[in-house]
Amino acid sequence: MNNPAKVVVIGPGLIAKGAHIPHYQKDPRTEVVAVSSHSMASAKEAAEETGVPGYYDDPVQMLEAEKPDLVSVCSPNASHFGDVMAALKAGCHVLCEKPPGVSPLEAVEMEQAAKASGKHLLYGFQNRFNPASIVLKRAVEAGELGFIYHVNVTAMRRRGIPSWGSYTDRAENGGGPLMDVGVHMIDLAMYLTGFPKPVEVMGVTHRRLGHKPGVGLLGAWDPKSFQVEDLATGLIRFENGMSMSIQTSYAANIGKDEHLNVELLGDRGGAETNPFILYQEKYGALFDAKPAYLDESFESDSHARQIRHFIDLVTGKAKPVNVPREGTAIQQIIEALYLSASSKQSVSLAE
Repeated sequence: MNNPAKVVVIGPGLIAKGAHIPHYQKDPRTEVVAVSSHSMASAKEAAEETGVPGYYDDPVQMLEAEKPDLVSVCSPNASHFGDVMAALKAGCHVLCEKPPGVSPLEAVEMEQAAKASGKHLLYGFQNRFNPASIVLKRAVEAGELGFIYHVNVTAMRRRGIPSWGSYTDRAENGGGPLMDVGVHMIDLAMYLTGFPKPVEVMGVTHRRLGHKPGVGLLGAWDPKSFQVEDLATGLIRFENGMSMSIQTSYAANIGKDEHLNVELLGDRGGAETNPFILYQEKYGALFDAKPAYLDESFESDSHARQIRHFIDLVTGKAKPVNVPREGTAIQQIIEALYLSASSKQSVSLAE
């Protein structure tokens, strides 16, 4: 690209204003030309706040008028499918915030559309870009942990129910903490272990605290409009023999305000991501290995690294860190967990 690539952002929320727009604006290879919302007032407010020249109340109209090269989809989960499909149809490369959609069928169709268009579709699994994740991925691929036979996935909040947006609206968000914060750690766990094929899923969800007034560490939420689970837990069995346990919450009576972690148990070593430690047995002793230094030579923020990667990807300077079929796999696991929870039975994903 000789001239800066034109970028538009669909959705004017916090993730757009706090991560996507400013990181594009910091890169001389891109220029953010417009933002859209279903509300013209919201679009104008976001544009004025971030210094973006254009704003629209219709994403399709924005795509037709601006003819962008790149699109960031930061709309509510239920809108991801329509917005991604419109952007791909317009001939754009797309970075879509997680999750891919609210169903595996949507994810499959987006995956197929991206392949047919020849354009890149990247999902916002930015935890893959954390320095610890990058180093741990290398360690796993080098065989430091051996065969990873079990994974513990944790995305727990004590009282972290979002007080803004559509996070507690089932129709708009598709679910609660499993769909919002749990998805990040599930993706990271699957990425680190090479996306083995899941064959059986068992899930349980609870709504014990969110429907009641309480102390909100992210502001006061509305208990009357709380329609999602406040805790989800599950167990997944994989074709290669690996198992994975998951626990995620918006609200739970635990000690930490928030704990996000992936713990890998291998037959040659183990590891966890937060704090980043490698556990091994060598020379007749047990070792805990912590890095003395992690490379944060350019942007240390994972969102910044993700935007940088997306631009590198579309300019031919990088290979994709994640591909659409991985987003589809994550969506299938999440739906299976919810289905198991509602049916009170395990769900088979074996073909």
